[in-house]
Amino acid sequence: MFTIEHEFDATVITLVDEGEIPLQEDVIINSFAECVTLEQLDARTDTMQKITLSPEQLRDLAAALDLPEGVYQLRDVSGPE
Repeated sequence: MFTIEHEFDATVITLVDEGEIPLQEDVIINSFAECVTLEQLDARTDTMQKITLSPEQLRDLAAALDLPEGVYQLRDVSGPE
């Protein structure tokens, strides 16, 4: 299950684990113009863990989900028209 909320400066997506027990903590994704952050509560330390991705890293992650093992570099193939 997930929710999507549009706030003033970001889109916030919350991923709720509905899988097998033990369940993982919710993942909160904040999409800003300049970066995307992923946050998840670490129940062992009761602290919020945060990862920040640039737009390019997010693009690469999305592409990597559908590719086989290997090393890749995405390039803009659109040239002058």
